[in-house]
Amino acid sequence: MISIRGANTVKENTKEAILESTKQLLQQIIEQNQLDPSQIVSIIFTATKDLTQVYPAVAARELGLTEASLICCQEMYVEGSLSQCIRVLFHVNSEIEQNSVRHIYLGEAVKLRPDIATPLNIAIDGPAGAGKSTIAKALAKKMSYIYVDTGAMYRAIGYYIYTHMGEDIHDEEKRNQFIDTHIEKINVNIGYENGMQQIFLQDENVTSKIRTQEIGHIASIISTNKYVRLFLVKEQQKLAKRKSVVMDGRDIGTHVLPDAPLKIFLTASVDVRALRRYKELEEKGESPNLEQIQQEIEARDYRDMHREYAPLKQAKDAVVIDTSNMGINEVVNTIYEQAKKLGM
Repeated sequence: MISIRGANTVKENTKEAILESTKQLLQQIIEQNQLDPSQIVSIIFTATKDLTQVYPAVAARELGLTEASLICCQEMYVEGSLSQCIRVLFHVNSEIEQNSVRHIYLGEAVKLRPDIATPLNIAIDGPAGAGKSTIAKALAKKMSYIYVDTGAMYRAIGYYIYTHMGEDIHDEEKRNQFIDTHIEKINVNIGYENGMQQIFLQDENVTSKIRTQEIGHIASIISTNKYVRLFLVKEQQKLAKRKSVVMDGRDIGTHVLPDAPLKIFLTASVDVRALRRYKELEEKGESPNLEQIQQEIEARDYRDMHREYAPLKQAKDAVVIDTSNMGINEVVNTIYEQAKKLGM
């Protein structure tokens, strides 16, 4: 038998708010621990003294947990303690080890047990130019999550390989041989300066150097290599296990963070995506060619969707958002509302 802890805060002392927050908590505990309701032996609920409108256990019954034994208690009051909070303790018949349990703390309750709380991550996928990075940055700031730009990590690897190989990087056989012998020697780290993500390659800040159109094209080429993806997936998963993150890329929801409670798939027409990239490069002082950008995006879409290892595709449980005719704030707020429904 194992035990699972969790807690969530409630916005107001109403029946609706208490039941909604309790259901969010219960659903996350069940989903994150892959529980079958028949495994749940009992659940102990406690509520702070300022929550008086309904028993939290009612939420469990409404979710169909009719076999488990339930009891509600008032949480001991300690001066200065978190208000409007519901806590739960599950007892579950399971063969998994106690140290593999995912304890869930939502809302303001994450402050209670940061040492055991399971990070709740948001995975954002989509093709080039769909607005992933812009949206993910804004969303992370709004939710006080850590933003992880996986595309920048691939660009850093591409930059490393290009600086060592030069034009030989376009020879697939030579490129793959180089990757096989050098990938474990590459050191890519993410840091933050004034709240902005910085990419460090071999301890050098290369953030500005990897944002050219040429390095973006190279990143697309090397990202099809299985060993590059395996190397970076491990690094990305390490980040997501330590902190709640908003992570964007092309295989986040399907491969890197398949257990993320919220998965988003952003898309937009090729014309719109090409124009966005064109304007972005113009603002940097470059002289881009719109037709060439569109052709590169179409080629990149094909490579990403047809690569052998972890291709770009929509996760089955992802929320699809077409950003073609939406502003940044509109998209961010749409995702934020989805996150709130999950208690994130």
